[in-house]
Amino acid sequence: MTLQPAIPILRIFDADIARAFYVDWLGFTLDWTHQYDPTFPKYLQVSRGALILHLSEHYGDGSPGAKLLIHTDDVDALHAELATRPNPRMRPGVEVAPWNARLMEVIDPFGNKLMFNQDLDLHPQK
Repeated sequence: MTLQPAIPILRIFDADIARAFYVDWLGFTLDWTHQYDPTFPKYLQVSRGALILHLSEHYGDGSPGAKLLIHTDDVDALHAELATRPNPRMRPGVEVAPWNARLMEVIDPFGNKLMFNQDLDLHPQK
């Protein structure tokens, strides 16, 4: 038996606003969108590398204000990339977290927090 990585479901209120944030600004790929009919809420999958997120307009699919810890090997490169696509509502910085990691936090338009975390090596190899 093998367990696979979890796929977070984040509550959103507008798929177009979510697409602008996750795809246009954060650089995710829109994998697919599902909607039972034009009057129903939308459900999207976005991905970037191995990271997969589900974004749902459906009532009851998650609560706004969720917080995700996303591991990366180069938070500074992601920070520099985002600076090439300015976002008037988000200007994240990079800081050293108390758990010895470089950390950049962004908040989506629905209050969900994405913490991009790069662990720092406490014991460098000789």
